[in-house]
Amino acid sequence: MSVDSWQSVYREKLLEHLLIGELLKYAWLHHDASLEVSQPAIDRSGHDIVLEANGITRHVQLKTSSTIARTMRQNVHLGLGQKPSGCVVWMRFDPEKMTLGPFLFFGSEPGIALPPLDGFKVAMHTKGDAQGVKKPRPGLRVVPVSKFTEVDIIPGLYAALFGVPENDKAPGMQGLLD
Repeated sequence: MSVDSWQSVYREKLLEHLLIGELLKYAWLHHDASLEVSQPAIDRSGHDIVLEANGITRHVQLKTSSTIARTMRQNVHLGLGQKPSGCVVWMRFDPEKMTLGPFLFFGSEPGIALPPLDGFKVAMHTKGDAQGVKKPRPGLRVVPVSKFTEVDIIPGLYAALFGVPENDKAPGMQGLLD
């Protein structure tokens, strides 16, 4: 069994903390340290973290896969659609160095609800029941990678999450949302 299998929760939390750290660092350097981060005590609506900046609150479902993984879809929780500005951030990472990027983003403009999920396939359990039948997971929808927008760098991800203020002169921001 590989370390990725038996330490998957550790890796997931490590990547989550790395992302939060990078977003906080970017906010510190370019947005007057205005980013706030919260984590739900109960995972009921599908979001892993809540981010708030520029008057925008984002309920974010985090997904991860290594840059060598062949994953072409993610299961997205229907509860995100009930949040004012829910979204999914799919972090790609280098498995050797644990560096982040590129990122894949599924969501709407800041302040706009998640695009409707009712047109996507219902997710199925990965393991079968006693008879080997894989049952549907009615609260999840399968969203293909083609519906995600690729964002290479943290400034671009920050812009996708919170928009770009008119006076933003941060490196890498020009043309990201044009």
